[in-house]
Amino acid sequence: MEKLMFLTKFLRSPRDIGSITPSSRFLAKAMVKPVDWNSAKHVAELGAGTGVFTKYIDRLRSPECKVVIFEQDRGMRQRLERLYPELHYHHDACQITSAMKQYGINQFDYILSGLPFTNFSQELRDEIMNEVEKALKPGGMFVAFQFSLQMRKQLSERFERVSLDFVPMNVLPAFVYRCEKAR
Repeated sequence: MEKLMFLTKFLRSPRDIGSITPSSRFLAKAMVKPVDWNSAKHVAELGAGTGVFTKYIDRLRSPECKVVIFEQDRGMRQRLERLYPELHYHHDACQITSAMKQYGINQFDYILSGLPFTNFSQELRDEIMNEVEKALKPGGMFVAFQFSLQMRKQLSERFERVSLDFVPMNVLPAFVYRCEKAR
């Protein structure tokens, strides 16, 4: 059912969804691996889709960890709200800092992203990345996956350290960027 919903959304709006199928469990595990779940107090997920990463985030987080899920698609967001009612939800990744205020968060320790940046205009990429930079605490980490290395230069210009993992067991194989903000 999840895959059918994802495919339907992709066919209606491929630029917004970015993939024909949800991410694999291998990619999901690679995305949540960099997070220190014992110390994380504030985590955001951008572009949650059907909740492949959300499931792991909810399972691994401590009870004190406040999580905000950003998903533009109303149907997908409502589904996630039903599945994970203890998390917080917002519709627009361009409004990370205003959502933080709404939920009483000063800064995020980690921001995980499944957004298809390759499909976005440079203006939209910059708008989202400006929000990410403002929202992350010093020493915080932005973790994002992409199907290409197109974002490498832009991320290297914004973050103190950028490292990559390659996840071949996914349709399509993906790169996981781990981007650390300067302290």
